[in-house]
Amino acid sequence: MTEDVQNYTTETPAEAEVVAERPVVSVPGAAVGRRKQAIARARLIPGEGSFTVNGRELAEYFPNKLHQQLITDPFTLLGLSGAYDVIARISGGGPSGQAGALRLAISRALNEIDRENNRPALKKAGFLTRDARVIERKKAGLKKARKASQFSKR
Repeated sequence: MTEDVQNYTTETPAEAEVVAERPVVSVPGAAVGRRKQAIARARLIPGEGSFTVNGRELAEYFPNKLHQQLITDPFTLLGLSGAYDVIARISGGGPSGQAGALRLAISRALNEIDRENNRPALKKAGFLTRDARVIERKKAGLKKARKASQFSKR
């Protein structure tokens, strides 16, 4: 009495995961992104996927792999890795703020290039939202924004 037993899994079959390849829109785009004190101006040109940041390569300007991944996330999300060359000018802030500003600039430029196809995915991932968190100002009578000297009752 042998029966065919099927293995049920929660994973979908590999055939269902194939994403339809859409043609790359070969139109240049540009946008500005900001985070903390950093301002990034990015130009996207159809090409082979090279990054130039302030005249240097991406890996040279951002040696941290986490920052590199953060910057390339919009291309990875849309399946456009290697489709555009990025030329960026960044000023102000530190490495983390500059990486966030560049990601916003790239996302805005991709949104501008092909709004119908790119916007829903970028919006859902939160790449089009500017991170408004900035450093809180120092208050009078305190050492920092919230740090005060130790309270003494007597």
